[in-house]
Amino acid sequence: MSFRPLHDRVLVRRIESDTKTKGGIIIPDTAKEKPMEGEIIAVGPGARDETGKVTPLDVKVGDRVLFGKWSGTEVKLDGEDYLIMKESDIMGVIEGGSVSAQAA
Repeated sequence: MSFRPLHDRVLVRRIESDTKTKGGIIIPDTAKEKPMEGEIIAVGPGARDETGKVTPLDVKVGDRVLFGKWSGTEVKLDGEDYLIMKESDIMGVIEGGSVSAQAA
């Protein structure tokens, strides 16, 4: 696949969470929420400011990120599901390990 996001957009692949709870109960697909964690697959060159200067993005390919539940636009490329979103929709980069995020 060859896809290059424009401006300050990124291409994200969702990272599926475990299908079992800590107590060992298996969660069916119909009851699972969409993951809010993903891996950056491609990044755009950056946003332009008022003077036309390109400001590079803070995220890079391979970063694991957290994003909002309703962030991005779902697309299918080469038979795989991805999200295209602006960098501002990303809440943060996960520095090693995994995060269990729950909406308040």
